[in-house]
Amino acid sequence: MMNHPWHDVPLGAESIDNMQAVVEIPKGSKVKYELDKTTGLLRVDRVLYSSVTYPANYGFLPQTLGDDHDPLDVLVLMQEPVISLSILRVKPIGMMTMIDQGENDEKIISVHLDDPEYRDYDHIRQLPPHRLMELRMFFEDYKKLEHKEVRVRDFFGPDDARRVVAHCARQYQEQVAPTRGVA
Repeated sequence: MMNHPWHDVPLGAESIDNMQAVVEIPKGSKVKYELDKTTGLLRVDRVLYSSVTYPANYGFLPQTLGDDHDPLDVLVLMQEPVISLSILRVKPIGMMTMIDQGENDEKIISVHLDDPEYRDYDHIRQLPPHRLMELRMFFEDYKKLEHKEVRVRDFFGPDDARRVVAHCARQYQEQVAPTRGVA
């Protein structure tokens, strides 16, 4: 039986500051992959219409359920791109909130715990201001040529990110796990 990356990979170890993320899209890619929630495989959603590329490894936190009924999105800051479906140890350093086509959307911003350049960051305030501008501009631009509006609202620190992760992990346990015979 094949393992499912959303359901069979545990969110995390001892704390939210040491959890697992599953990468869907490698840093530098123009291809938007998305988890097929039924099969656990990746589907090519589209090639980005814009000339931008993903500024970080992008994926989801397993065993979480966001308000959009998808696993919670995560950006993993690290030096190198990694292949899709890689599992990384991460800690949240902040969160970006946005409106994507009229819907609230949250992105957890994390660092890879096994990357010597990034693992010591604890708060998005420690990042160079230009890095946050890159993240903002990517998300505000990547759907423009599709005539879809995305507006980044704000950035928040790690405490807010941890609260959202805990909330989404609870939602998964309450709404998804019982339907899979897991509790």
